[in-house]
Amino acid sequence: MKSYFQSYNTAYQERYEYTLNQTRTLLNSISSSKYEDYFKDAATFIIKMGDLEKDLDNYFFESKSIDELKSFNMSLYQGLIGMDYEMSYANTDYCVQLFGLDIGQVLAFLYTTIRNYVSAVFEHRIVNMTIINELFLEVYNCITSDDTAGLKELVEQSMLEDIETRLEINLLRRMDPNFNVYKDILLNADLSDNRYLYQYGKYITGDELQSAEYLREIDQERIELMASTYTKAFIQGYRNGNKNMPIEDKRTVNLGYQLGFERVERLAAMDFAKMNLESLVFDDAFTAARNRLVYSKPSKQYPYDHRHDMALYFTKDYVDTYKEAYARVLEKHKELMKQMAGPAIQESFGDAGFSPITKKHNIQFDEDQTEKKNQFDAAIGQLMSNYLPRSEYSFVIISYPLPQIGEKYEEIFDEIIKVNTLDSDVYERIHESIIDILDIGVYVRVKGKGDNRTDMKVMLYELQDSSKETIFENCIADVNVPVGEVFTSPKLAGTKGTLHVSQVYLNGLKYENIELTFVDGMVDTYTCSNFGDDEDANKKYVYENLIHPHKTLPIGEFAIGTNTTAYVMAEKYQIANLLPILIAEKMGPHFAIGDTCFSWSEDISVYNSNGKEIIARDNERSILRKEDVSKAYTFKHTDITIPYDEIGLIEVVTHNGEHIDIIRNGRFVLPGATLLNAPFKE
Repeated sequence: MKSYFQSYNTAYQERYEYTLNQTRTLLNSISSSKYEDYFKDAATFIIKMGDLEKDLDNYFFESKSIDELKSFNMSLYQGLIGMDYEMSYANTDYCVQLFGLDIGQVLAFLYTTIRNYVSAVFEHRIVNMTIINELFLEVYNCITSDDTAGLKELVEQSMLEDIETRLEINLLRRMDPNFNVYKDILLNADLSDNRYLYQYGKYITGDELQSAEYLREIDQERIELMASTYTKAFIQGYRNGNKNMPIEDKRTVNLGYQLGFERVERLAAMDFAKMNLESLVFDDAFTAARNRLVYSKPSKQYPYDHRHDMALYFTKDYVDTYKEAYARVLEKHKELMKQMAGPAIQESFGDAGFSPITKKHNIQFDEDQTEKKNQFDAAIGQLMSNYLPRSEYSFVIISYPLPQIGEKYEEIFDEIIKVNTLDSDVYERIHESIIDILDIGVYVRVKGKGDNRTDMKVMLYELQDSSKETIFENCIADVNVPVGEVFTSPKLAGTKGTLHVSQVYLNGLKYENIELTFVDGMVDTYTCSNFGDDEDANKKYVYENLIHPHKTLPIGEFAIGTNTTAYVMAEKYQIANLLPILIAEKMGPHFAIGDTCFSWSEDISVYNSNGKEIIARDNERSILRKEDVSKAYTFKHTDITIPYDEIGLIEVVTHNGEHIDIIRNGRFVLPGATLLNAPFKE
């Protein structure tokens, strides 16, 4: 493993060794003060990681028993697990309580950065470790000399330190087989022995261990079915997307997966290899909403609290330097970028979701930073699009349950395999009958029933030639597995009303009675009932986790989910609240707030299998890209699904005022679509 980044490490080795020696000296000379325990704790961890980096190789894992490795793995995350995190220096509220607001926020950020360079240790990225160690020593010197006024400037300087080198390393981790550490584990580790899981350096729990054990027991035929379902879907999605660059000219694909599923992923990598696509595996920042490598977190509150830490150093100088460095890195590796076919992601589900605590002292973007962050995201998105446009890559996402879903895990696993492999041809024909009616509509009316307060009017694009054009995409099991939806980008003007769902999990967070109102397709008001009668807290929760960093968001998608098999399965096992949006969005109508499904590729003609071009690829927000790309995209797309049992009516209203029902009282009533009711009868 050490050879992967050796070409970069060599230039930093002397600086790195110096930081370790200085940290050892510091540890032995820390004077008594209120900061004493903090610096001893952080210094001890840095030294421990330095020693580990020297010892870490394949023999390290082969020489230890499974119990020794479990104990070793726990030691990497000691103090951050469960409620221990609340009394950790990584908890910003706790640090602020001890050291005051300004110093406490910086020290919490620094401690978090130190504790989260475990991945750098396991990948032997000396560059990253050096810069973090140097920041630690500089902060220590400032505080012990009682010169704390410039702490935030120190953090910003550290984030700018050798930024081009660090951006280049991160790009190579994602795009270059010669810098891909985790791929070596996937392709070469002994999967018959759970010790391989500890080679990742991630927090390993029963989910990872039990998943690996269960998948070892599954017969080879089912493993092959799981792997081929998702590799074939990727290839089909790429070709259906009418990409400008043929997949035969691509050379790499990014794999993402739940640790413990390597038996499936290894076969997937072998399938891709037959297509001359080399599989790459990389890990995201620990605060990423959807990590490429999926694994347990020592505390879910931990990444949530630090998701806006960039605000600590998000200045104009940082933004300008980052953009310039990133542009140079992309230009340097533009040929490498062209080779990427896209991500193939296997996600997992089964935990009970997460209702975070909103803490007073977490680092947040202020209003000025928020506006600049929007512009920054747009600029970075545009840079990436210049070198890897959406017109030249695709993706696929599929999901399977984890053991913690309950005692019927194995039954549920079998049911999910069934859901993921439903016959796309059958659904495609049913979808055509639904789309034929939607295409003659002026708008769609969606109303809830019972306690559901949904009442939405969704405006549709007008067709110029219905023999050649369509508004809705006929979504089969290609990029999003399983099969089961028809979707469009609605017109924003005139789209209005209330969207309400009694309970939903979005990006792993629980929302009770979430309610959004829309005016001309834009979010107008929002709330939930997570915090009871505390309306300010309810609104803040929705804003921070769904809207931020924007003041409002457009409706980017309206869809009708058709996978009643998945819905009935979820009801049977009472797991609807545990399903990922990937499956849940197929189990009823849904609205996505944020960008359209065609963002960054609106000018590429896309067709359903019947030859009709899907023309509703833009809306009034995305079309602004032709004037100012920073105004066009939100870099968000959150699907909110209303389950069938909360739907009273979905109807199409035509130009002549005719009302045509598609769903009434949770059941499909449109001729040609009533076959979808069969699972309800079973």
